[in-house]
Amino acid sequence: MKITGIETLVCHARMRNWIFVKVLTDQPGLFGWGEATLEWHTRSVVSAIEDLSQLLIGEDPRRVEYLWQMMYRQHFWHGHGITRATAIAGIDLALWDIMGKVTNMPCSMLWGGPVRDYVRTYSHLGGGKMEDFYETAADDAKRFGDLARKAVADGFTAFKSMAVPPTMPLEGLKPIKTAVAAVEAMREAVGDSIDIMVDCHARPSPAMGLQFAKALEPYGLYFFEEPCWPESVDGLAAIQAAVSTPIATGERVTHLAGFRDLFAARALSVCQLDITHCGGFTEARRVAALAEAYRISLAPHNPQGPVSTAASLEFGFSQPSYIICETVHGDVPWREDVVQEGFVTEKEGRIVRPNKKPGLGITINEAEVRKHPFQQELPQRVYYKDGSIGDW
Repeated sequence: MKITGIETLVCHARMRNWIFVKVLTDQPGLFGWGEATLEWHTRSVVSAIEDLSQLLIGEDPRRVEYLWQMMYRQHFWHGHGITRATAIAGIDLALWDIMGKVTNMPCSMLWGGPVRDYVRTYSHLGGGKMEDFYETAADDAKRFGDLARKAVADGFTAFKSMAVPPTMPLEGLKPIKTAVAAVEAMREAVGDSIDIMVDCHARPSPAMGLQFAKALEPYGLYFFEEPCWPESVDGLAAIQAAVSTPIATGERVTHLAGFRDLFAARALSVCQLDITHCGGFTEARRVAALAEAYRISLAPHNPQGPVSTAASLEFGFSQPSYIICETVHGDVPWREDVVQEGFVTEKEGRIVRPNKKPGLGITINEAEVRKHPFQQELPQRVYYKDGSIGDW
């Protein structure tokens, strides 16, 4: 069995262009699907996949670890830069999809079988609609409360918001009180039985992140995400040590050694590895094993397309430390038109039952994908009041 080609299909989904990866083989009808979506870097990732394909064409797709090592270690530069790590991930997912189809088993069965009966999911406020999640003003507490009620009405028992405004490295009390008002409105809207997460998007400095974390501690957040830059390992560790709220990070970390440093510093309670950015299932399984040693929970970052979601869920059925899966369902109205899924989502509680089909269990409707060809992603920019550049 040999790889005969690697194709990319780009599907424009407003904020992101979903990059679907299709690995072809010389066996009739046998191919695998992956995803390598990286917002605002679509052209770079597509080209990186084409570069990597030259290493793989003619190789046996069942030698997944061998091919991962080849993609990561060959051509001198190791594959942990975000563009190449994402390209590797897309191909790796597709190779595992092929392996599942060859053995006629879901991917989770290849890794020892399911460890749970279902995976819990959470939603972005607004279901992932850009205007609701990313553009609701931080000082619009009523809107946060309304969107929180809508998430619960949609069946979710957990949701995430961006209730922390962008701040300069040091500011006064106003942004802290703004965040408190928004979180208080959400908590009052849904009560104590619903889990609320707050995402800082790594905007604050460690000093501001610590102030936000302490101010929001009374509201019992399920986790507090990226309270400062992921490069600020000491800052994350200081915030983690100062509050009882679990700190979550890891979506921007692309390789095992980076996670090792975070874990060793006790800088997080929740590991948000992104399977489409950290080298696919092959590297993610190593990260998960290390997280298990530290008793750190897994809650993958997953605001991308439907193949990423299928992969994140399949991973969840195989990992003991996995607690919840991030999902979006309202980013574009035609999301379900491009994919047929093997897993089943129950409306009550938004829990997912296992995929029973081989590999990732998905079918991509290529004709529907082609209805949404590449367009430049919508720009998202943050400036501080003085005109200087902030973090989106």
